Amino acid sequence: MANQEEWKDLLNKYEEKIQVELGDKEAAEVKPVFSKEYVEFKKEALPPHFSWYERLCNWSGNILKMKPDPNKALSIQADIDACHLNTTPQGVISLSFLFPMMFMILGSFLGYALTGGGMFFVIISLMVGAVMIVPLGKIPSYFANQWRMKASNQMVLSIFYIVTYMRHTSNIELGVNFAADHLSPPLSLDLKKVFWDVETGKFESVKDSLDVYLQSWKGYNDEYIEAMHLIESSLYEPSDERRLQLLDKSLEVILSETYEKMLHFAHALKSPITMLHMLGVILPILGLVILPLVVSFMEGVSWVHLFTFYVILLPALVFLLGKSILSKRPTGYGDTDVSEINPELKKYRKIKLNIGKKPLFINPIYISIIVIAIFFLMGISPLILHSIMHTEDDWTWDLAIGNHKFLGYKMSSSETGPNTGKVMGPYGLGASLFSLLIVLGLGIGIGLYYKITSKNVIKIRDQSKKLEQEFGSALFQLGNRLGDGMPIELAFGRVAENMAGTVSGNFFSLASNNIRRLGMGVQQAIFDEKVGALNSFPSNIIESSMKVLIQSAKKGPKIASNALLNISQYIKEIHKVNERLKDLLADIVSSMKSQISFMAPVISGIVIGITSMITTILINLGTLLSSVQESGSEGGAAGVGGAGLMSMFGDGIPTYFFQIVVGLYVVEIIYILTVMSNGIENGADKLAEKYNLGVNLIKGTITYVGVSLVIMLLFNMIASTILTKVA
Repeated sequence: MANQEEWKDLLNKYEEKIQVELGDKEAAEVKPVFSKEYVEFKKEALPPHFSWYERLCNWSGNILKMKPDPNKALSIQADIDACHLNTTPQGVISLSFLFPMMFMILGSFLGYALTGGGMFFVIISLMVGAVMIVPLGKIPSYFANQWRMKASNQMVLSIFYIVTYMRHTSNIELGVNFAADHLSPPLSLDLKKVFWDVETGKFESVKDSLDVYLQSWKGYNDEYIEAMHLIESSLYEPSDERRLQLLDKSLEVILSETYEKMLHFAHALKSPITMLHMLGVILPILGLVILPLVVSFMEGVSWVHLFTFYVILLPALVFLLGKSILSKRPTGYGDTDVSEINPELKKYRKIKLNIGKKPLFINPIYISIIVIAIFFLMGISPLILHSIMHTEDDWTWDLAIGNHKFLGYKMSSSETGPNTGKVMGPYGLGASLFSLLIVLGLGIGIGLYYKITSKNVIKIRDQSKKLEQEFGSALFQLGNRLGDGMPIELAFGRVAENMAGTVSGNFFSLASNNIRRLGMGVQQAIFDEKVGALNSFPSNIIESSMKVLIQSAKKGPKIASNALLNISQYIKEIHKVNERLKDLLADIVSSMKSQISFMAPVISGIVIGITSMITTILINLGTLLSSVQESGSEGGAAGVGGAGLMSMFGDGIPTYFFQIVVGLYVVEIIYILTVMSNGIENGADKLAEKYNLGVNLIKGTITYVGVSLVIMLLFNMIASTILTKVA
């Protein structure tokens, strides 16, 4: 009894001490102790624009305090939870109304003030503001869809990791943790949150937390839920053979159903893509052909109105339509940015200069800015030259290029309206050609940035993908050697000899050299931070396969052999399904790529040439009619006829500004179509998207500028011939 009383006194003593240090007992009981792993990982994983959106929503919620419909609030909250946003449905709805209201008020005021009482921008501001309410309210849904697409691109791999681990260790907690460690965000963040919810007391076990998480994928990726339930069912099988069958079945389920869903998506994709092509590319570009005539016969229409429609409103519409098509894409496979897996590879996103002892790495954004700035200054040189040489008394100064003028400024022919008495231009061929430099600089500058930041990293990933394709055969050979009783250290060397000259042979040769020459163990030979074989081949599949090998080898060579043979089979199955999926989408993707690289730039370039010719003819006809009016007898038929015809022609839009508008539209369309084609083919693969953007922007812009240059020169020669005969 005495010992029991002493024990109670000691317990009470330490309870009182804890209460003094942590505060009152009640507060100490309800306050959980959190680990910072998930919180820190979340800060690193979430994109920067998420935090900005959270702040705007929370700020708007404090000002407007609008409450959404209860059913809508539940839907918004589900999207918020899906992408880990720290905001509320009230904040989302408040922002969707507050921002458009501010946009309409500010846009209307500025549009009215800057245009001297014009109502065009006032009406545009009111219309755009009203239309913005619905999309802004759906931003959490858009973020959630993007999150789900990126996460579900990794789901086949996540099942692969869990199944691979659980074949030799039947433990769901360790299997999910193994997958979370080897996946990149966002799915890794979701899986870490499964453990976080258990740690914070929200759920009693990892299985309960995982089951609730899987419900969030209901209706989006049911095959993932089915595969995970099969994995959970394997835990309750007394027979080891039956347990392994269920694990194999889970991977088979997600692979087969992903393929089936992609098959339906590919069949249903042709109609939306055709509509997008017609509405976003063909019709707008063909509509440009008649715009010079429309503008010439309509007072008050300027290049600013075309800029608003073609550079802002139309691309925004095409982008939203494209994102709507991509949101219906089935998910389940995709690649990741290897520089996110291995931070050491981030230096390859920069330009390397070997200066001094240490190499200097330059951010390519500076090179892009310099390129854009130089071409922009050259492009606006006609405007600068006119502003320098122009005076109120003499605005006719110009340079002659054969029968053409370089600047081509003229006095407005409008007798009424805001342009009356103003000098208009530049209409000259030289200025029009110089305007191409602005578009060329923008396309090449942005393209260089994306290409430089991705080309080195994608080479490393392509090398790793080659290894992944061969790795199934290499693992099969390694598994057979281990099954024959050969030590793992010798088995590495034997596989390296058999596969000499291949990427897989190089990988195992590196590991074997580390073992024989540096005296490393197998684990260090593969995973060492400085000389490990994985440093040259960054791949989650290879890394996880080697970790499974190390773990299973501890239980004996037979278990390690079986593990490798099964991994080999899994890798081959995943590769086979991925190739089938790409084959299904080949026609659609090749069609979009042809639009990006050829159709859109070439058609737009031809339109610019036609526009230049029409503008030249109309401007010169106006000048000829003016001379007819002056030379005709006062009040005579010729004078009246000349005046009547002359009144039909307005000032028109200079080809200089018209080309800039069309060129910017082409650059935007190339960007949007590239993002779409990559999204259809590769899912949420940002590295491939950047590389494709770099290649397509440079190639498409050069094609557009080249075609425009040739057609403008050719058609202006034709226009000169026509005008010479008329004169």
